[in-house]
Amino acid sequence: MEYTHTDAELIRQPIGYWSWAAYKAVVTRTRAALAEIGTTQPQWWVLAQVARTDTPKTRDEISRLLRNYLDTGPKAMESEIDTTITQGWITETPEGHLALTPEGRAFHEKAAALQDDLWTERHAGISDEEYLTTMKVLQRFIHNTGGRAWHH
Repeated sequence: MEYTHTDAELIRQPIGYWSWAAYKAVVTRTRAALAEIGTTQPQWWVLAQVARTDTPKTRDEISRLLRNYLDTGPKAMESEIDTTITQGWITETPEGHLALTPEGRAFHEKAAALQDDLWTERHAGISDEEYLTTMKVLQRFIHNTGGRAWHH
C-alpha cells in the first residue's frame, strides 16, 4: 500500500480527520453490502442481538442497547425493529420478547457470512497486533478528550 504522507508527515496529521475518513469508508462499505442483500446496518444489529442472546430480550432492551450506535437514536431504532418484524425475520412474543423466525435465522446466517467477508476485507494486511494497538490508541484518544464510548 502506498501511504499519503511520509512517516514524519503522518505523525503530524489530524486524528479527527483520519478517524472520520476511516469511519466513513467502513460504514459506507458495510451499508452498501448490506443493502445488496436487502437490509440496513441497524436491522443487522437487531438481528445479531436477537440471534446471539442466551436470554430473550425485549424490544426496549434491544432498542436501549442499540440506539446510540452511530447516533441512530431511539425513534430510528424503533422503526428498524418494526421493519425486522414486518420483514418476517423477528416476532415479538406476548411477553414482549423478540425472537428470530426460521426465515430470520436463515437471513441472519446470510448477513453474518457477509459480515465475516467484510471483516476479512477490512483486515487485509493488518495483523491482530496492529489492530489491537489501533483500538487501544483510539480508546486513549476518546479518554484524553473527555469522550465516552462503549461497544458490547
